[in-house]
Amino acid sequence: MKSKDIVNKTAADLLKMLSDKRETLRVFRFGAAGAKSKNVREGRAVRKDIARILTALNDIKAKKA
Repeated sequence: MKSKDIVNKTAADLLKMLSDKRETLRVFRFGAAGAKSKNVREGRAVRKDIARILTALNDIKAKKA
């Protein structure tokens, strides 16, 4: 996911995406614990997406204040 895609979203959309990404990361971690996942880079990519979303949310909060 590109940061350009994230910047154009509303806060509600970002919160929904954040919860979806956190759920994806949770499922990935439990799958990795059971050695079901062969793509270990997926976890890193999801964590980076979460960080991008949180950064965009903090920017929105800063602009409102």
